[in-house]
Amino acid sequence: MDLFKEKQPEILNLSHSLRLRKFQHSVPQALAWYQSAETLRLVCRQNCEPFDMVRLKRMYQYLEQHGELYYIESVINGSFKAIGDVALCPRDLPIVIGDPTYRGNGIGSHVIWALSCRAFTHGMTVVNVEDIYDDNIGSQRAFQKCGFSEDKKTKFGHSYRLTIEQYNRKKFVNRSLNSIDSGSGA
Repeated sequence: MDLFKEKQPEILNLSHSLRLRKFQHSVPQALAWYQSAETLRLVCRQNCEPFDMVRLKRMYQYLEQHGELYYIESVINGSFKAIGDVALCPRDLPIVIGDPTYRGNGIGSHVIWALSCRAFTHGMTVVNVEDIYDDNIGSQRAFQKCGFSEDKKTKFGHSYRLTIEQYNRKKFVNRSLNSIDSGSGA
Protein backbone atom coordinates (compact mmCIF):
# COMPACT_ATOMS: atom_id res chain seq x y z
CA MET A 1 0.00 0.00 0.00
CA ASP A 2 1.28 3.45 -0.79
CA LEU A 3 0.91 5.55 2.36
CA PHE A 4 2.13 8.74 0.76
CA LYS A 5 1.89 10.57 -2.57
CA GLU A 6 5.31 9.15 -3.37
CA LYS A 7 5.22 5.43 -4.17
CA GLN A 8 6.89 3.06 -1.75
CA PRO A 9 10.52 2.77 -2.83
CA GLU A 10 11.88 -0.60 -3.93
CA ILE A 11 15.01 -0.06 -1.81
CA LEU A 12 15.76 2.24 1.14
CA ASN A 13 19.52 2.23 1.75
CA LEU A 14 20.28 2.81 5.43
CA SER A 15 24.05 2.20 5.29
CA HIS A 16 26.57 0.37 3.13
CA SER A 17 25.57 -2.90 4.81
CA LEU A 18 21.91 -2.37 5.76
CA ARG A 19 18.85 -1.66 3.66
CA LEU A 20 15.09 -2.10 3.47
CA ARG A 21 13.70 -3.89 0.42
CA LYS A 22 10.04 -3.57 -0.53
CA PHE A 23 8.17 -6.81 0.14
CA GLN A 24 7.38 -8.75 -3.04
CA HIS A 25 7.11 -12.36 -1.86
CA SER A 26 7.99 -14.46 1.17
CA VAL A 27 11.65 -15.35 1.46
CA PRO A 28 12.37 -18.91 2.64
CA GLN A 29 14.04 -17.85 5.91
CA ALA A 30 10.96 -15.85 6.99
CA LEU A 31 9.04 -19.00 7.84
CA ALA A 32 11.85 -20.09 10.17
CA TRP A 33 11.71 -16.73 11.98
CA TYR A 34 8.04 -17.20 12.78
CA GLN A 35 8.52 -20.80 13.86
CA SER A 36 11.15 -19.83 16.43
CA ALA A 37 9.90 -20.03 20.03
CA GLU A 38 11.99 -16.97 20.96
CA THR A 39 10.56 -14.83 18.15
CA LEU A 40 7.02 -15.93 18.98
CA ARG A 41 7.58 -15.03 22.65
CA LEU A 42 8.60 -11.52 21.60
CA VAL A 43 5.75 -10.87 19.17
CA CYS A 44 2.63 -12.74 20.26
CA ARG A 45 0.77 -13.77 23.38
CA GLN A 46 -2.35 -15.28 21.86
CA ASN A 47 -2.37 -17.91 19.10
CA CYS A 48 1.36 -18.38 19.55
CA GLU A 49 1.63 -21.58 17.59
CA PRO A 50 4.51 -21.61 15.11
CA PHE A 51 3.48 -20.14 11.78
CA ASP A 52 2.89 -22.29 8.73
CA MET A 53 3.21 -20.84 5.22
CA VAL A 54 -0.52 -20.05 5.04
CA ARG A 55 -0.43 -17.98 8.24
CA LEU A 56 2.81 -16.25 7.21
CA LYS A 57 1.34 -15.26 3.84
CA ARG A 58 -1.84 -14.04 5.56
CA MET A 59 0.22 -11.86 7.95
CA TYR A 60 2.29 -10.40 5.11
CA GLN A 61 -0.83 -9.80 3.01
CA TYR A 62 -2.44 -7.90 5.90
CA LEU A 63 0.66 -5.77 6.51
CA GLU A 64 1.10 -5.07 2.81
CA GLN A 65 -2.55 -3.92 2.54
CA HIS A 66 -2.24 -1.64 5.58
CA GLY A 67 1.18 -0.05 5.14
CA GLU A 68 4.62 -0.17 3.62
CA LEU A 69 6.08 -3.64 4.17
CA TYR A 70 9.82 -4.21 3.87
CA TYR A 71 12.39 -6.90 4.45
CA ILE A 72 15.35 -5.78 6.52
CA GLU A 73 18.46 -6.84 4.65
CA SER A 74 22.07 -6.99 5.82
CA VAL A 75 25.21 -7.85 3.92
CA ILE A 76 26.15 -11.46 4.59
CA ASN A 77 29.11 -12.96 2.74
CA GLY A 78 29.15 -10.09 0.26
CA SER A 79 25.46 -9.93 -0.66
CA PHE A 80 22.26 -8.67 0.93
CA LYS A 81 20.14 -11.25 2.75
CA ALA A 82 16.85 -10.77 4.62
CA ILE A 83 17.24 -10.85 8.41
CA GLY A 84 13.84 -9.49 9.44
CA ASP A 85 10.80 -7.51 8.42
CA VAL A 86 9.16 -4.21 9.25
CA ALA A 87 5.99 -2.38 8.24
CA LEU A 88 5.23 1.32 8.44
CA CYS A 89 1.48 1.53 9.00
CA PRO A 90 -0.76 4.49 9.91
CA ARG A 91 -1.20 3.19 13.49
CA ASP A 92 1.67 0.74 13.99
CA LEU A 93 5.34 0.06 13.24
CA PRO A 94 5.82 -3.69 13.75
CA ILE A 95 9.41 -4.87 13.41
CA VAL A 96 10.98 -8.31 13.75
CA ILE A 97 14.68 -9.04 13.60
CA GLY A 98 14.06 -12.66 12.69
CA ASP A 99 17.66 -13.83 12.65
CA PRO A 100 18.74 -13.78 16.32
CA THR A 101 22.37 -13.23 15.29
CA TYR A 102 21.43 -9.65 14.40
CA ARG A 103 19.47 -8.75 17.54
CA GLY A 104 20.91 -6.36 20.08
CA ASN A 105 23.39 -4.56 17.82
CA GLY A 106 21.43 -1.44 16.82
CA ILE A 107 19.85 -2.63 13.57
CA GLY A 108 16.33 -2.28 14.99
CA SER A 109 16.95 1.32 16.08
CA HIS A 110 18.46 2.16 12.71
CA VAL A 111 15.40 0.79 10.90
CA ILE A 112 12.92 2.43 13.30
CA TRP A 113 14.62 5.82 12.92
CA ALA A 114 14.73 5.56 9.12
CA LEU A 115 11.02 4.76 8.86
CA SER A 116 10.14 7.45 11.41
CA CYS A 117 12.04 9.96 9.25
CA ARG A 118 10.15 8.72 6.20
CA ALA A 119 6.82 9.06 8.02
CA PHE A 120 7.43 12.62 9.21
CA THR A 121 9.01 13.77 5.95
CA HIS A 122 5.85 12.67 4.15
CA GLY A 123 3.38 14.38 6.46
CA MET A 124 2.59 12.05 9.33
CA THR A 125 2.41 13.84 12.69
CA VAL A 126 2.73 10.78 14.93
CA VAL A 127 4.16 7.28 14.60
CA ASN A 128 2.50 4.68 16.82
CA VAL A 129 3.43 1.22 18.01
CA GLU A 130 0.37 -0.79 19.07
CA ASP A 131 2.06 -2.99 21.66
CA ILE A 132 5.49 -3.83 23.03
CA TYR A 133 5.38 -6.54 25.66
CA ASP A 134 6.80 -5.73 29.09
CA ASP A 135 9.38 -8.52 28.80
CA ASN A 136 10.58 -7.42 25.34
CA ILE A 137 13.31 -5.17 26.70
CA GLY A 138 15.25 -5.08 23.42
CA SER A 139 12.29 -3.67 21.51
CA GLN A 140 11.52 -1.15 24.25
CA ARG A 141 15.11 0.10 24.15
CA ALA A 142 15.20 0.30 20.36
CA PHE A 143 12.08 2.46 20.21
CA GLN A 144 13.08 4.61 23.20
CA LYS A 145 16.49 5.22 21.62
CA CYS A 146 14.61 6.75 18.68
CA GLY A 147 12.60 9.06 20.96
CA PHE A 148 9.43 6.99 21.36
CA SER A 149 7.74 7.08 24.75
CA GLU A 150 5.22 4.83 26.47
CA ASP A 151 1.69 5.88 25.66
CA LYS A 152 -0.96 3.54 27.09
CA LYS A 153 -0.99 0.35 29.11
CA THR A 154 -1.99 -2.71 27.09
CA LYS A 155 -2.87 -6.21 28.25
CA PHE A 156 0.74 -7.43 28.03
CA GLY A 157 2.79 -4.22 27.83
CA HIS A 158 2.46 -0.69 26.49
CA SER A 159 1.77 1.14 23.28
CA TYR A 160 4.44 3.64 22.25
CA ARG A 161 4.37 6.81 20.19
CA LEU A 162 6.65 9.38 18.65
CA THR A 163 5.14 12.77 17.90
CA ILE A 164 6.57 15.15 15.35
CA GLU A 165 7.66 17.43 18.23
CA GLN A 166 9.56 14.56 19.89
CA TYR A 167 11.05 13.64 16.51
CA ASN A 168 12.23 17.20 15.86
CA ARG A 169 13.84 17.40 19.32
CA LYS A 170 15.56 14.04 18.78
CA LYS A 171 16.71 15.10 15.32
CA PHE A 172 18.13 18.35 16.75
CA VAL A 173 19.97 16.51 19.54
CA ASN A 174 21.38 13.97 17.07
CA ARG A 175 22.56 16.76 14.75
CA SER A 176 24.15 18.61 17.69
CA LEU A 177 25.93 15.48 18.91
CA ASN A 178 27.17 14.71 15.41
CA SER A 179 28.62 18.22 15.05
CA ILE A 180 30.37 17.89 18.43
CA ASP A 181 31.73 14.46 17.46
CA SER A 182 33.07 15.86 14.18
CA GLY A 183 34.73 18.77 15.96
CA SER A 184 32.51 21.47 14.50
CA GLY A 185 30.36 21.98 17.61
CA ALA A 186 30.93 24.43 20.42
